[in-house]
Amino acid sequence: MKAHLFYPAALAAGIFSVMTAPAAQAVDLSKANPANWFKKEEATVPDSGQKLSQENTAAAMNRDARTATSTGSKGRALDIYKSVVKQYPFTNAAADAQFEYSKLLRENGKFEDAYEGFQKFITDFRQSPRFTEAVQEQFQIAEESRTGKHSSIFVVIPAKVGPTKLIEMYQGVIRNAPFSKFSAPAMFAIGEIYQDKGDKVLADAAFQQVVDNHPGTKIAAEAQFRIGSINNANARRTQDSANLVKARDALEIYKASHPAGERMGEVEALKKQNTDLSAVRALEIAEFYQKSGKPKAAAIYYNEAIKFGSAEAALKAREQLAIVAAAHPDEVKENTENDYTIPAAMNLKNRSDYAGPPVPELAKLSQRTKMRVEKDDFKPIPLKEPELPTRPTTAPAPGMLIPPTPATGGEKPLLLPVPPVPGMAPPNALPIPPKPADDSADKKN
Repeated sequence: MKAHLFYPAALAAGIFSVMTAPAAQAVDLSKANPANWFKKEEATVPDSGQKLSQENTAAAMNRDARTATSTGSKGRALDIYKSVVKQYPFTNAAADAQFEYSKLLRENGKFEDAYEGFQKFITDFRQSPRFTEAVQEQFQIAEESRTGKHSSIFVVIPAKVGPTKLIEMYQGVIRNAPFSKFSAPAMFAIGEIYQDKGDKVLADAAFQQVVDNHPGTKIAAEAQFRIGSINNANARRTQDSANLVKARDALEIYKASHPAGERMGEVEALKKQNTDLSAVRALEIAEFYQKSGKPKAAAIYYNEAIKFGSAEAALKAREQLAIVAAAHPDEVKENTENDYTIPAAMNLKNRSDYAGPPVPELAKLSQRTKMRVEKDDFKPIPLKEPELPTRPTTAPAPGMLIPPTPATGGEKPLLLPVPPVPGMAPPNALPIPPKPADDSADKKN
């Protein structure tokens, strides 16, 4: 019991003695606070001399770690690499140690730890020449975690990584290098993960980002096809017509932008499924409106069913549209006046005001042409062409832009105005009278 009481008393006495110590001893009061006893000391940047010494020491430790790896002592190598990063964080050897440390974790099947190790390398040693290699390692870790296929036979089979963690891995690759060659495959992989989960909205958004950010690439074409196929499949499971419209638009875009694409055969098959399904949906809606006593809406959807081109649905739609048009001709004509399906669908013969088809004007054109025998004012085209005006052979007068028109019938030729020349009188101008003499001298005399 006394021993338990001794430690608090001694602790209090020690703190009191430190606080009351003379200033000459230069005691660090921050260390007297027990809350600071277990805090990590912040690393200080070494000067040039210290850095050179630390660089040599860290490089030697890295050599020992590589030797341990080659001899099969991977655990010892991991400890050495970890010590280099911790003790000499401002050296170039620390960047190599962090990279090799993460690479060993990946070979040991610890994919998530390896991914975080490369993330630390990218964050702390971003200026390293191995930056792109680290991003590639992260992407390969995510790919191997998702597919289970490993690029090296020495990799231990890792524990299964969940879809949420996989998405975080791919998103980290995109954040680290958004303009690298790994960005588009990473976003496409996110779309596939959402597609496998059955999340149509997020899968569609991920594939759309690939199309928007990487146009003209092969992976963008595949993403465009996925958008069409996902929406087409979702349209078969739901009654939402927006899926049909989006699938049809996506397939049309693929067909227009990639006419020689690998998926053209599948695109045509999906388009046919889309049109058939669209015709059936339009027919169902039209029948519902017809039974509900809404002939205008029924006529609109019957025409939609005919336009989509499904043979069976179009035939049934024409039959029903003829019935609706016979019972409600004005309503049908008002809503489908400019539609090509109405003339064939409307049953005009049953109407009370039907007076037969109009006399065709084309019947007159079937008659043979008769020879003209009566006199008229018709004159044949003259065989001799009229004479054309010719240019005169004489040279034009000075200052004229074109030769003068020859005078006919006593008329004077038309002349163009001549611009005045400095110091010279214009042609055809009246003579200027001489200046009168100054007679002021005579008057003085």
